[in-house]
Amino acid sequence: MLLCGIDEAGRGPLAGPLVVAGVILKKRVYKLDDSKKLSSKERERRSQRIRQAARYKIVTISNDFIDQWGLSAAISHALYEIIDALPAEQYIFDGNSTFGVDRITPIVKADQKIKEVMAASILAKVHRDHLMCEYDKLYPEYGFCRHKGYGTKEHIEALRRYGPSPIHRKSFHPKALEPNLFKGVS
Repeated sequence: MLLCGIDEAGRGPLAGPLVVAGVILKKRVYKLDDSKKLSSKERERRSQRIRQAARYKIVTISNDFIDQWGLSAAISHALYEIIDALPAEQYIFDGNSTFGVDRITPIVKADQKIKEVMAASILAKVHRDHLMCEYDKLYPEYGFCRHKGYGTKEHIEALRRYGPSPIHRKSFHPKALEPNLFKGVS
């Protein structure tokens, strides 16, 4: 059975895109694991191996799309793009929701159980990390290359000092930023 594993990176950050990857392995890739369990260097090495051993699709959904349509719509949009690009008999997505996409089979902790989903987890994380380091060059005051847009103390302090950048998700309202610093920002 031809299986496509799908996972995402960047669902919860305050800044940057959502990245969703789909992977169909053509060859065996050794030492796969959930991207969160691997060091940055290990993810980079495995990402190169996956790209050589797989058919894959990486979808990047902007913070503006997320702000306008919501996170669920962003994930659904990415899932449809992956299905269109990677014909398979089964699509397994890490999590507990299909996001309204009929052909998706959600499995909780699939990124720890299914090789194709582990591979997708790694590609999504590596791709998003690279993007955030590129944004760090444009907006160095936020430290994106260090925290990747997540709500760390450093990031919250930078938001208080400089306000939101163009890549911040204005629809996200963390309690640490009350009163809402994004209010009135478009």
